[in-house]
Amino acid sequence: MKIKTGDDYRQSLKALGTEVYVLGEKVDDVTTNPFTRPHVNCAALLYDLTGDPGLGDLLTAKSHLTGKKISRFTHIHQSTDDLVAKVKMMRAMGRKTGSCFQRCVGHDGLNTLYSVTYEIDGELGTEYHQRLRNYLEHVQEENIMIAGAMTDAKGDRSLRPSKQTDPDMFVRVTGRRADGVIVRGCKMHITGAVNSHDVLVMPTTGMGEEEKDFAVSFSIPANTSGVVMVFGRQTNDARRAENGTLDLGNAAYGPVGGEAAIFFEDVFVPWERVFLCGEHRFSGSFVDRFATAHRQNYGGCKAGICDVMIGAAALVAEYQGTDGASHVRDKVTEMIHLAETLHSCSLACSYEGAPTPSGAYVADRLLANVVKMNTTRFVYEVARLVHDVAGGFIATTPSERDMNHPKLGKFIDKYFKSKNGFPAEHRIRIGRLIECMTGGTTLTESMHGAGSPQAQRLMILRRGNIEEKKRFARELAGIPEPGES
Repeated sequence: MKIKTGDDYRQSLKALGTEVYVLGEKVDDVTTNPFTRPHVNCAALLYDLTGDPGLGDLLTAKSHLTGKKISRFTHIHQSTDDLVAKVKMMRAMGRKTGSCFQRCVGHDGLNTLYSVTYEIDGELGTEYHQRLRNYLEHVQEENIMIAGAMTDAKGDRSLRPSKQTDPDMFVRVTGRRADGVIVRGCKMHITGAVNSHDVLVMPTTGMGEEEKDFAVSFSIPANTSGVVMVFGRQTNDARRAENGTLDLGNAAYGPVGGEAAIFFEDVFVPWERVFLCGEHRFSGSFVDRFATAHRQNYGGCKAGICDVMIGAAALVAEYQGTDGASHVRDKVTEMIHLAETLHSCSLACSYEGAPTPSGAYVADRLLANVVKMNTTRFVYEVARLVHDVAGGFIATTPSERDMNHPKLGKFIDKYFKSKNGFPAEHRIRIGRLIECMTGGTTLTESMHGAGSPQAQRLMILRRGNIEEKKRFARELAGIPEPGES
């Protein structure tokens, strides 16, 4: 692995020079810009922890292509043990960062392409899978970070891609050459995009015969000519431009995500980086396989984030002298129950995983959707309970500048402390952490990341095997099968 440490990673981003804009200004260096730096730090920590004796086994794997030790974020799952290790790794990283560490989307994209391209080649005689294997060896050797890009702008959501007034609402091929293709369009809400080395594009929905140009998947370096990224605003992000860290809550690693819009303006993609181009019948397989892989994750990373919120609730209760109250203990117990339920679902869908024809394993599709459906509720409930335990001060506390003011500081220090032995600053710091983790992107991402709740409901109903369940009921009730006397 050429990129081994966080510093290696930061230096590689400096050399990359992706075209990124924040608040209308071009970013010279994403590793130092106050808006993007926390997300760089978060991903950098994963590189540093690879050498940690307690976490290294979770963060690394053995490549099935080369036999070399690689980052698990570049690994193709070879067993249910790999699926389980992924979930456990993600919970550990959620605990370490309290944020989104961003590499899982690209990881899920690689696994999706590996299995689907194998099936395309087997049926159509194409060479997508060999291209993907070649690319994967490069990714594993360099240990690069990939931004998985699936969500399109979509325009009028009542219309199919081919019926849009502006066809660029879905990423599409606009030209084919002997050496590659030209693409246009936009991918939105892409996690970790501004601090990734490559962008891996996949179709966002199943395509029909008339939508061949939209059935495209490819990977390109993030600094490719014609690629422009705009970093999304987040709750309280203006605080990042201020001096000090207290008001940020999670100053080192920031709020969840670091999402960006990626614009593709007549971007050239060489054929060796193209993994789907016009084979529209397989676009739905990309979506289904990716959705399963990504929904599997949420009982890992979100359970880890919930662990941090539970710890924050327990600390603020201790600081305020309410930790012994029965209703507080009951609320903390409920938060633990919700976090462990999420984790259990992710483990279950992993243990019930199965191999694809390519040999790569995928999680159980039904249970993976149950994981994500629970996430759309449980993380919100954990956040609500944290707010309940902490109290309203998390939203109304004076700023760090007020605390450091020669006249105001003594008042804040006096009146914002609670239980003896715990200074006001500690109570305010944990309150700001709660505000950061529950006030914006964390909750929205829990709802809409990997698809909105309705997408999970549709998949749960589709895979819930209602006819089989009706048969169970008929057998027990003594009712004959339809058509039998």
